Amino acid sequence: MVRKLKYHEQKLLRRLDLVNWEASGGNLAEVRALRRYRVGRREDYVQYKALARAVRALARRLRDLGPASAAFRARCAAALLEKLHGLGLVSGRQSLAVCESLSAAAFCRRRLPCLLVKLRMAQNLRHAVTFVEQGHVRVGPEVVTDPALLVPRAVEDFITWVDASRLRQKVLDYNQERDDFDLAA
Repeated sequence: MVRKLKYHEQKLLRRLDLVNWEASGGNLAEVRALRRYRVGRREDYVQYKALARAVRALARRLRDLGPASAAFRARCAAALLEKLHGLGLVSGRQSLAVCESLSAAAFCRRRLPCLLVKLRMAQNLRHAVTFVEQGHVRVGPEVVTDPALLVPRAVEDFITWVDASRLRQKVLDYNQERDDFDLAA
């Protein structure tokens, strides 16, 4: 037998369904995406969804502009596609149809741990997140410890190991590329 909950306990558990907790808020797809892309904070994913929704709304508004503003529409559509392509969220700059199908997963795929897996610097996302949090990775000259960093296309080539990283030394040893000067240090 279970005791009756007190008033403050009922108040705390008012909106919580302990039997079907995943499906209670309709967030089953969100939980899957958080697990798949190893997003540590739910707020990041909510922000990605909001950004994707805003881009889709902007693309819809540009599509629905009248024929009198065709030049303005073409200019704005080209600027939007150029910006999204530069961020790496869309693959091509052909039409607004790719903007209307943008999802939060596109933002998740541009996170630093996902790019580490894509560049084969890590075996899986769990290891990639660990490498970033421990400070083994730098983007350009900056050491990055936040796995939520979105990396644009222009900066993607500058993802490397930190010079003092043990992982970098292991990779250089494996490839037999370690310098004698590094061995003395």
